[in-house]
Amino acid sequence: MLGILTLDTAFPRLPGDLGSPSTFDFPVRHEVVTGASVEDVVHRRRDTLLPAFVDAGRRLADAGCVGIATTCSFLVRWQRELTEALPVPVLTSALLQVPLIERTLPKGLRVGVVTCSAADLGADALAAAGAHPYTPIEGLDPDGYFAETIRFGRGHVDPDRLADDTIAAARRLVGAHRDLGALVLECANMPPYRDAVQEAVGLPVFDAAQLTQWFHAALQGVPARYARRDLW
Repeated sequence: MLGILTLDTAFPRLPGDLGSPSTFDFPVRHEVVTGASVEDVVHRRRDTLLPAFVDAGRRLADAGCVGIATTCSFLVRWQRELTEALPVPVLTSALLQVPLIERTLPKGLRVGVVTCSAADLGADALAAAGAHPYTPIEGLDPDGYFAETIRFGRGHVDPDRLADDTIAAARRLVGAHRDLGALVLECANMPPYRDAVQEAVGLPVFDAAQLTQWFHAALQGVPARYARRDLW
C-alpha cells in the first residue's frame, strides 16, 4: 500500500489527481494534513507545518504503507527533512524528475516546468529537487479559473476550464523558450490534462501521477519493514 500525504483542500479531486482515490489501480491510503492549506503551504510557506506532515507520515507508516507520496510538489523543500524523519521512502514532488529527464534529452535541450504558481516556485525549491536554478518555468494565470480553484476552493469544477488554463501556461512556456525538449507538470492536480498538454505543445510531458506509479512499481510486494513499536 502506498501512502499519500494530502493538503487540506476544498475542491473536488478528479480522476488523475493524486488526491483522487480512483487515480491508481493499486491500494493507496490518503492522509489529510489538517490545517495544511494551499495558502499556507504554497503561498505563505509556513515551515511550522513540517511537524504535522511528519506526524501524518508516521501514521501512514504505522498503517503499513511501504512508501509515501504527496499531493503538493512545493513540499520538495522538505524532501530531506521528511526522508530523515520517516522510515519508508518518500516522494514529495513531480519536480524530482526534472534532472533525470534533462539527462535524457539531446544536447542543447532543456526541461521546462508548468507550475500552479510561478511566483512561489523559487530557486530553493528547484535546488531541493536537484534541478538547475535557471530551469524555465511558467505559471498558471494567478487570476484564472485553475489557480483560484486550487487556492481558494470551489464546490464544483469545470474540467475543460482547468485543462484550458494548463494548456495556456504550457503554450506560453514553449513559446518563450525554443530550446525545450520536455515539460514537467509540477502540480499534482494537473495529471488529468497531461495528454491535452502534450498534444497542444508537441513535446513529451511528465507529471506527478506517472512518477508516483513508477515509485510504487519498485515498492509493491515489499513487506513493511517496521512494526509500530520500532518507529517512535
